[in-house]
Amino acid sequence: MFHRVKNVHALPDMILQVEFLDGVAKLYDVKPLMDKWPVFKKLKYGGLFDAVRVEVGGYGVVWSKDIDLACNELWENGKYQQCMGQ
Repeated sequence: MFHRVKNVHALPDMILQVEFLDGVAKLYDVKPLMDKWPVFKKLKYGGLFDAVRVEVGGYGVVWSKDIDLACNELWENGKYQQCMGQ
């Protein structure tokens, strides 16, 4: 099952605030990915991290053609937060 993304916002300290179609909101810390996959280090420069957007269809989030995260990664490893707008 895919937990498709509705909205994403870049927060300080390389945190993503992700709202899923079912209304669940999670926070996802991108920093650990920089040690695991060097391509994510590019997000630290030139405001690229803030340019995050929802992939067409909500199957993930993207920054560039080389840097993206799948919706299930965000769901499984994100931390629950109160729903956005509440």
